[in-house]
Amino acid sequence: MVRINPLPEGLRYRAFTTYESRELGIPAKRLRAKDLSDGGRLIHVPKGRPLDLVERARVLTEATPGAWISHETAAILTGLGLPPWMDGGKSIHLSKPHTLPRVRRSGVTGHRVRVHPGEVMDLDGIPVSVRPRTWLDLAHVLPLNYVIAMGDQLIRRPRPSLEFRTEPYAHLSGLQLLIRQHPNLQGVEKARLALEEMQVGADSYPETFLRLAMRDAGLPEPELQLRLNPTDPMSPAADLGYRRFRIAVQYDGAHHLTRQQQSRDNRRDEAFLSAGWSYFKLNADDLADGFAGAIGRIKKAKLRAP
Repeated sequence: MVRINPLPEGLRYRAFTTYESRELGIPAKRLRAKDLSDGGRLIHVPKGRPLDLVERARVLTEATPGAWISHETAAILTGLGLPPWMDGGKSIHLSKPHTLPRVRRSGVTGHRVRVHPGEVMDLDGIPVSVRPRTWLDLAHVLPLNYVIAMGDQLIRRPRPSLEFRTEPYAHLSGLQLLIRQHPNLQGVEKARLALEEMQVGADSYPETFLRLAMRDAGLPEPELQLRLNPTDPMSPAADLGYRRFRIAVQYDGAHHLTRQQQSRDNRRDEAFLSAGWSYFKLNADDLADGFAGAIGRIKKAKLRAP
């Protein structure tokens, strides 16, 4: 039986590149041993080791000098999210500067793009498009309402106690500059239209979809993060609504299922109801309905308002 020399400790349980093996002095014939699988050009994977999206992204960028994670893959890794019909995990999107050849390898969608300083960041050792650039890259493949909703997530004010950051990912002025810097990029006109519709205040995609659906149904533009007492920053707040008509609307997503959040939600609900407001609590069923039923009820409440 041929004895296989063990790999260095750092390479035994993860994918690695030929470049790494050379730096560590591992002979080329060792990379052909039966305990390793071929992960594609310049990539080696311990046999039986499944690769998640993050590890695939890491090793592919290490094996492709000058490339970075972009488009759908960047949206997933940076938490921007994608529509449910887009499976961003099957193919890794890699971009290179337009002066270099496009990446061509199995399991990779390659792009050649014009990139400006500051449009690529380091995410735990992986080069990735910054969130605003990812938004612009995806504008040509996303419906306008998703471009607006993703843009709302870029410009919303974060909650420091939950997100450990104090600044939004982007400001409207910065996105306007980004668009001016890439006048010929596919989807740039859609991104420009989205800018006109974006608003600070939506904490989730469904909240933006609800706001747009209400507007498209002929309702006035709602106030976002509507506080029961506008002069008290600690007053209970609904996602959106109309102070003039005393109508508040709340969209409860998956995070509202925790016990602590439900307790806070109950206190908020009781505060609006006790103050005599028309209060609507919506969820994923309403989203699936395009909010049609909910909007009908909101319209009736508006008609009843004094």
